[in-house]
Amino acid sequence: MTAETEAGDGNRGEDEWPVVSVIVPVYNDPEGLRDTLDALMAQTYPGTAHEILVVDNDSTDETPAVARAYAAEHDQVTFLVEADRQSSYAARNTGIENARGDVFAFVDADMLVDETWLVDAISAFERKDAEYMGCNVEMVPSEGGDSLAERYNRQTGFPIDYFIEDLGFAPTCCLFVRRSVLEDVGSFDSRLISSGDREFGHRVRDSGRELQYAADVTMYHPTRSTSEALIRKSRRIGRGLYQLRRFHPNRYDDPVPVALNPWPYLPPRPAQIRGIDGWDTLSRREKAGFYLLSYARGVSNGLGRIEETVRRHLPTRA
Repeated sequence: MTAETEAGDGNRGEDEWPVVSVIVPVYNDPEGLRDTLDALMAQTYPGTAHEILVVDNDSTDETPAVARAYAAEHDQVTFLVEADRQSSYAARNTGIENARGDVFAFVDADMLVDETWLVDAISAFERKDAEYMGCNVEMVPSEGGDSLAERYNRQTGFPIDYFIEDLGFAPTCCLFVRRSVLEDVGSFDSRLISSGDREFGHRVRDSGRELQYAADVTMYHPTRSTSEALIRKSRRIGRGLYQLRRFHPNRYDDPVPVALNPWPYLPPRPAQIRGIDGWDTLSRREKAGFYLLSYARGVSNGLGRIEETVRRHLPTRA
C-alpha cells in the first residue's frame, strides 16, 4: 500500500469520497460469496462512503444463510433477495433499486480484490472523468490445479480491453457505472440469461458516452477447472445471443436465423487459435487440446442458440 493510499488519496477527507454501492449477485455459491465478502470487508475505502448489497437469486443451498450472517455482523452489508426471476441481471437490478450510491460497482460472488481495490478504482474513475469503466481481470488457478481446461481458461479468460474497445462493453464482474448513466439509459435487461452486460454497454455507448478501461485496477477471477464448465458457459452465451436478437431485433438483426447460422459449427481458424496468448510455448499435445476446446466451445455456443430457439417455440401451459 502506498503512502498516498494510506492517507486516503492525499489529504482527502472521508466525506470527500463519492458514495459507492458495491452490488454482488449470487446463486448457490456460499464459498465464493464468503471469499468475496471477506475481500470487500477489508477495503481501505472509507466505511461511511460505501455499502455492499448482496442479492441472492433464490439459491437452494446455504448461500442465503451466509449472506444473512455477514449482514448481521457488518453494518455495511445489506442482504436482498431476487426470487421473481432467475437471472443475474434481475438480481443486479434489485441491487440498483435499493442502492444509495452515486457510483455502482458490480462484482461477481466468486471474485477477489486487493484491499486498496475500491480506492484505486474510484481514483481512476475520477481521474478519467469516467461514467462507465471496466477493470483489469486476472485469472487465478485453483490450488494445485493444472488441468488443460484451467490453462486454456487462463490464456483466454477476460481480455477486458478487447471487450471494451472492440465489442463495446465491459463484463459485469468488473464494472463501475455512475448512477446518472442508469437513470438515463435504464438498468439491465433482466430477461436475458447472458449478454445483458453487452446489451447494457451498447446502450451506454450509443448514448454518446465513452467506455473507459482501468488497466491498473486489477480484480481476480477463479479459473474454470473443467472442460464441462467451459462448455456450459459457452452454451449459456449462445442462449443469450439468441435472446438478444429476439428481444432487441432492431439493434441485433441477423440476416441468417441465429439457430441456423453455421458459423459456430465450423472449425476454428488457425490464425484465431495461434492468437491465444502463449501459443508458441505450448507443447504439440497442448495445442491440440486448446484447438479441441475452442472447437467444442463454438459448437456448444451454437447448441445454446438452438436450445433457446426450441424453448421459445414450445407451447406454454395454461
